[in-house]
Amino acid sequence: MQHLDLQVIERALKWANQGLTIWLCTVLKTFGSAPREPGAMLVACSTGDYLGSLSGGCVEEDFITRLQTGAFNEPVQRVRYGGDAGSANIRLPCGGSLEVLVERLAPNTENLTHLEVVHATLLGRQPLTRCIKLDGSGKRFNPSKNTEPTVIFDTASVNIRIGPALRLIIAGISSVSAPCALFAQTLGFEVIVCEPRDEVRKNFDVPGIEVQAVLPSVFISSGGCHANTAIVALTHDPRIDDLAMIEAVRTNAFYIGVMGSHQTSQQRAERLLRSGGLTSAQVARINMPIGLNLGSKTPAEIALAVMANIHRIYRGKTRHEL
Repeated sequence: MQHLDLQVIERALKWANQGLTIWLCTVLKTFGSAPREPGAMLVACSTGDYLGSLSGGCVEEDFITRLQTGAFNEPVQRVRYGGDAGSANIRLPCGGSLEVLVERLAPNTENLTHLEVVHATLLGRQPLTRCIKLDGSGKRFNPSKNTEPTVIFDTASVNIRIGPALRLIIAGISSVSAPCALFAQTLGFEVIVCEPRDEVRKNFDVPGIEVQAVLPSVFISSGGCHANTAIVALTHDPRIDDLAMIEAVRTNAFYIGVMGSHQTSQQRAERLLRSGGLTSAQVARINMPIGLNLGSKTPAEIALAVMANIHRIYRGKTRHEL
């Protein structure tokens, strides 16, 4: 399963290549308890088909209804839902509201090229910023950083940061790997499992999950990571886990974790410092024991704790805020 943003852009390219005009919608700002965050996308065509999400239901229905009655013919426009939104006065859950950028993209070379760059960015390693003039006079890309806000806009233009889709690298297969992969899929991660052992790999069968017959450390060191990557080692085999950690801390992955008890984790830290050639700062990047302390016992419970901690760090929450 691909990240939803990637699915949206691939559908946009498919429709545009079929000669269809498309409408690309992006959440610009939310107020109160709006269901989606800035940067969330939806693509629609005149048939009423769409993919993506802006609110979880009510906004999408209103947008498609208005689209099919001839609305949204301007190249670019901003629409507000909820609150005092006027003609789009749709009540959102919990009294929230949101503002949406609607881009009408004809199937011409310029727009196809623009969508292809967005697609390549989501599959790539470096973020970009889409810069859109609100008067419809043009759009371009600028270099970006992951630390920049997702959306910045004023009365003249909108800047939307796009970057590589979330990726989870599972270093080795164990009983925890399959539920971890399934949870990650549900959260929209691209999941890659690295397992060099033939006898272990043949028993792993999770639909939609890419499995690489290679040592995780080799995959990681060959450029398999970007800033939106999480790496987890789940085998309890130091020959796989330790090597993966040695390479993982040399990347810009936002989360690195390895499974094991407190005693095992202490022994691993000492081993990585002594024999692995890592610094104290590098070892400190590794979450060990892995995951949130949920009292997990079963493989599924451990996987839930792992993904909960990954999600916590991705969202910038401290443990005390939970």
